Amino acid sequence: MTEYNAGLQAVLEFVRALYEAGVRHAVIAPGSRSTPLTIAFARHGQIKVWTVLDERSAGFFAYGVARACREPVVLVCTSGTAPANFFPAIIEAYHTQVPLLVMTADRPPELQGVGSNQTVDQGVMFGTFVKRFIQMPVPGVQAPLLAHARWTATRATALAGSEPKGPVHINWPFREPLLPPTDVRQQEYGGARQVHVGRLTLAEADLAGLAAVLQASTRGLIVCGPQDEVGVAESLLALAEALRYPLLADPLSQLRTVRNASKWVIADYDVSLRAIMAYSPTHPVRQALMPDIVLRVGQTPTSKTLGQYLASLTSARQVVIDGSDLWQDPFFTATDVWQTDPQVVATGLLRMGVPAGDEAFAARWHSLARVTRVALARSVGELADVFEGRVWLELAQAVPQGSVVFAGNSMPVRDLDSFFPVLDRPLRVFANRGASGIDGVVSSALGVSAANQAPVFLVIGDVSFFHDQNALLITKMHGVPLNVILIHNDGGGIFSFLPQATQPDVFDYFSTSHGLDFQAVVENYGGRYERFSSWASLRRFVDAASSEAGLRVFEIRTDRAENVRLHQSVLAVCADAIRAWGDGLGAGN
Repeated sequence: MTEYNAGLQAVLEFVRALYEAGVRHAVIAPGSRSTPLTIAFARHGQIKVWTVLDERSAGFFAYGVARACREPVVLVCTSGTAPANFFPAIIEAYHTQVPLLVMTADRPPELQGVGSNQTVDQGVMFGTFVKRFIQMPVPGVQAPLLAHARWTATRATALAGSEPKGPVHINWPFREPLLPPTDVRQQEYGGARQVHVGRLTLAEADLAGLAAVLQASTRGLIVCGPQDEVGVAESLLALAEALRYPLLADPLSQLRTVRNASKWVIADYDVSLRAIMAYSPTHPVRQALMPDIVLRVGQTPTSKTLGQYLASLTSARQVVIDGSDLWQDPFFTATDVWQTDPQVVATGLLRMGVPAGDEAFAARWHSLARVTRVALARSVGELADVFEGRVWLELAQAVPQGSVVFAGNSMPVRDLDSFFPVLDRPLRVFANRGASGIDGVVSSALGVSAANQAPVFLVIGDVSFFHDQNALLITKMHGVPLNVILIHNDGGGIFSFLPQATQPDVFDYFSTSHGLDFQAVVENYGGRYERFSSWASLRRFVDAASSEAGLRVFEIRTDRAENVRLHQSVLAVCADAIRAWGDGLGAGN
């Protein structure tokens, strides 16, 4: 005879309250102890439930959905080692401020510490990488427990979605039997139905103080690192235009792909600053580009060169505007921190009115960007060999408006930063730059695709693709489409750029050659596999995304050593052009 646990009514109430609080997606890694949660979500009927067999993949998939939606997404697993596989995704979510509701099933208190199977201490498992840990009581039918379940669901959702957004861990201990009742009618048990979370703002006097700082400055820059909010990007662009400040935009800032960006946004700084930093700090070229104030928004920029440049600006006032208490300043050069919502600051300053900066200073920065962009296009176009950096130039021209571009870590995101231009058409651009790991990238991109109607193009290296092959089952089980441009150089290409490459006797321990061909793997999951024959073939692959659904993989084979040489060749051409520009600048041209 089937036994039902009446006390699990609290779990049903919990899930209902999650929906009322705005939760629309739940990602479940199947297991036994989590049965009450799985059934509650599956029977709810209005929450989209995604089943992902691999817990690590499930974690990053949920992260991708939440990243695209900007709202809390539920992540469920059973007890024991299962939640430990969520940890990499939780770290990424914490560092990129993505809201997750991580729900782990657990054994009840009497089975803790006595050798019960599949039982570990889950209370501190995620440490400081969650905004809060909530230990639930063993569910029961008592009215206070039902009210507590509803209240906790509402509170946890609000907490995950409030600034700084991030993961919240809820640990549920369940006693057997694990089947919830099937004949429970929804009742009123108290608990908040609506929670209104405000945005961190500045007092008008403080905002006026920042306006006064800008009034006293004439040579300004805005630097925007990775951030996902299109509204923030549009507000910063409007502020840059009012101030006449050049805006150095990370490719993950959403500012290179917002309408009307081309007049003020600069995308070529990673290449140009390599040449500029070769001048001494007192050289006239460096001085001509030296700002007296820098407004910094977003997470740490992808470009190491830009970071070194910001660290060198010891005489400039550097204002970090951060909506959280994280204060993104690994360079330790911030002179002012404004802990407030960047969009509120931008719109507030525009409302107050801001002075225009030195237009000659801005013109020099934009002139440098044009010289760099022309040299980049010419040098890349003249290469006879297949060059990994060209992938981003081709995609910039080919991807349709409204698409999503997702960059893998290591070389793909660095090439994105160096080669992806400013476009006057809307795209969203993502990468997992919180902890910058190569694990879970395919799963994250699939999560973004699951939450979007537009095509998603993932550019990823072969080692990262290998790490997350299990994610391809999501495309087969749920029909989530994904277009993958696989840059296959048989190993970790980034190491060929690092000092380890100068040590041939031990370099094999870093280069990670594997000799794998991924076509059979992709086809096993029902995907289509195509190989590069020309750059026109890549453009055809992109064009077909709107008419061909499912998993599609386009492989580009490259040679790691040759790729280093080609990068050096392109950078050398750009450096020559920039030096010639600098000579003209010094001559007063």
